[in-house]
Amino acid sequence: MFIKGQIVGLRATEPADAELLFQWENNINLWSVSNSQIPFSKFLIDEFVNATHQDIYTNKQLRLMISGLSNHATVGVIDLFEFDPQHNRCGVGIFVNESNRKQGIAQESIALVKEYVFNVLHLKQIFVHVNAGNLQSINLFEKSGFEKSGLKKFWQKVGLNTYEDVWFMQCINQLA
Repeated sequence: MFIKGQIVGLRATEPADAELLFQWENNINLWSVSNSQIPFSKFLIDEFVNATHQDIYTNKQLRLMISGLSNHATVGVIDLFEFDPQHNRCGVGIFVNESNRKQGIAQESIALVKEYVFNVLHLKQIFVHVNAGNLQSINLFEKSGFEKSGLKKFWQKVGLNTYEDVWFMQCINQLA
């Protein structure tokens, strides 16, 4: 385990994660929050998890698996993306399997990733984009120290001619 909390730990992807990632990445119901419009092949997922060079400085992104400490089951994923070492910031996205929600997993995972990006990568800030109608995620990120800093009007297309506003939220490292 890379970083451990009280109930979960974060770790690097492993080849055994390919099947679970394949299911999650190809869940059409999640595409609206991941900005996906096409499925991922099993081959591409296998290549990703088998890559020997998963370096945030090279790839500008990092995927960490969320595992329960009591049973070591993989319950979700947390992504760092748009990593910008010049301006000391990156985006964060999180997914927790539906059957594992409402157990504090997402909040602890965000706390662990904040510890990593602020204390190891020495970033000044992390940010998220959350659809304005996703009150559960807005609440989660506010509880995790993020503040709404801007509203992107008609930002996310959610239907043929329907758009949803998106909150841009930031968590600033006051010590950096």
